[in-house]
Amino acid sequence: MTHNPISSAVIIGAGIFGVSTGVQLARRGIKVTILNDGPPANGASGRSLSWLNSARKRSEPYHRLRMAGIDRYRTLAAQNPHAEWLRFDGGLTWDADDERNEIDAAYHHEVSLAYDAQRLSPAEVARVVPGLDAGQITPQGAIFNPGEGWVDLPTLIGVLLEEFFALGGVLVTDQGAARAVIEGGRAIGAETGNGFLHQADAVVLATGPAVPKMAAESGQTIGDGTPIALLVQTRPLVHPLRAVLNTPRVAVRPAPGGTFSLDADWAADEGVKVHADGSYDIDDGVIAELLAEASKVMEGNPQLEVASIGVGGKPIPGDGEPVVGAIKSIQGYYVAFSHSGATLGLIVGELLAFEVVTGGEHPMLATFRPERFSLS
Repeated sequence: MTHNPISSAVIIGAGIFGVSTGVQLARRGIKVTILNDGPPANGASGRSLSWLNSARKRSEPYHRLRMAGIDRYRTLAAQNPHAEWLRFDGGLTWDADDERNEIDAAYHHEVSLAYDAQRLSPAEVARVVPGLDAGQITPQGAIFNPGEGWVDLPTLIGVLLEEFFALGGVLVTDQGAARAVIEGGRAIGAETGNGFLHQADAVVLATGPAVPKMAAESGQTIGDGTPIALLVQTRPLVHPLRAVLNTPRVAVRPAPGGTFSLDADWAADEGVKVHADGSYDIDDGVIAELLAEASKVMEGNPQLEVASIGVGGKPIPGDGEPVVGAIKSIQGYYVAFSHSGATLGLIVGELLAFEVVTGGEHPMLATFRPERFSLS
């Protein structure tokens, strides 16, 4: 099948996947419009822990994609050496002291992949990673990954949008939720909530946790394992912790301005009640417990105070692997849906734009195609 060159694209969603793809398309001379149901980063990208890593075990293609993703952030960090919103100060992880402790197996797996990993005893950790309470580390020890980092996605999205606008890109945020418009087996654009049709040669669906439901409206099945996630942002404090901590009870990530981002699966499970209309109730007691768990693992056990709480779906495909590329049953319709949106944010935009413009398939996305759910 021959590929008709495209000159325009519309992207639904102004999170990291949508904006990253938009910039990449604009760089290639495509006329791009991004539609969002509110300000940029108002969805999953605004409440992401945004830890840049490929730690622990996953499929080899997924690991390779994540490593390519981290590589792009290294380039960005080199171009922005003083950026407060992108840091590579390492990541430290340890497991609970029980039969589920996998630190030994995780370390050997990471070493086998040449993923930079140091196995540290509790005594050694204190020397290598400043700012934590080493007394909290379990007897099995911890893994320090010096090549890991973090990014503040809302800031990054703002930086990317500056370039997007300079390249002539258009962002529409005041016309309600958008949907793809399909006619005669091809995507012809997207219609906003107020009924305005933005016509384009290609449509990219990048609406985070809403992707599976929106894709289903066009007949495409995408397995959905999206849970509710909760991210607590603290008020600023002076503290020496720079590494990302991934611990049995809490993840702690430094953030711009001396703040910290905190999350934990148990806190979302126990602390968030979802109502039928999609609204949430948040249990103050669970938030207080999460703050206490974070304080425990930080040097000096500081008093942490809440600045904001983000709640909503954390995009995770049904099989845990990214979903990126063309919906083959509909010409000109593309999708980006994945966990680890921060780590993959730049590389997914790059590879997806490559596919949209060339009509080809990038080999690094071979196992991540949307149609795998229809075939299973």
